[in-house]
Amino acid sequence: MKFFVDTAIIEDIVELNDYGLLDGVTTNPSLIAKSGRDFKEVIAEICGVVSGPVSAEVASMDFDTMMAEADCLSKIASNVVIKLPLTLDGLKACRTLTDKGIKTNVTLCFAANQALLAAKAGATYISPFVGRLDDLNLDGMDLIREIRTIYDNYDFKTEILAASIRSANHVKEAALAGADVATIPPSVIKSLANHALTDKGLDQFSKDWAATGQSIL
Repeated sequence: MKFFVDTAIIEDIVELNDYGLLDGVTTNPSLIAKSGRDFKEVIAEICGVVSGPVSAEVASMDFDTMMAEADCLSKIASNVVIKLPLTLDGLKACRTLTDKGIKTNVTLCFAANQALLAAKAGATYISPFVGRLDDLNLDGMDLIREIRTIYDNYDFKTEILAASIRSANHVKEAALAGADVATIPPSVIKSLANHALTDKGLDQFSKDWAATGQSIL
C-alpha cells in the first residue's frame, strides 16, 4: 500500500520523505489554512520535496471555475494531482481533465455509488473518508471493501485512497480491506513503528551490549 501524508506543513513532509516512507502528499483547504501560507507557494514547495503525486484541491464548485483553477494548479509542477469534489460538476471536470492527461483525486466520497461514478469519470484516485463515517457510528472500512469489490468486478483503474485516517489501526484495516493508498497524518505514520515489545527488546539488547564493554566503531 502506498503512503501519502495528509498535511501542508513542509517540515513534516521533509522529515517523512527523508525516512523514505512517502509516496505522495495530499492537501486540502483546511490544511492550507492551518499552515498560514500562500496556497500556490505551499504546493510548489511540496512538489520540490517529493517526486510522487501531490494533491491540490480546487476551491470552486462550478465546472468552468474548477477548470480554470485546475489549469492554474496543474502548471505549478508536473506531479500536481487536481483534487475535485464529488459532485456532478466535479465529475464533469474529472472526465475533462482525465481526457487531457491530467491526474485527478475525487474527494469526500461516502458511498460506493459515488466511487462508481468517479471511476466511470476516469478519476486517478477516489478518496473515501473512513474516519468521518466512523464518527457517525458507521464502519468506514466497509466502504473500502465495497469499492474494492466494485472496482475489481469491472477492472477499473481508479486507485482507492483511504482518507480521514485517524489511527494506526485505521491504516492496518485499510490495507487489509484492499486500499491502494492511505493518506495519513504525520503523527499516525510515525506511530506505526511503535510497539511496547519492540521498546522492551531494544532496552534489553542495549543493556546486554553495554555489559560486554565492546564497541563496533
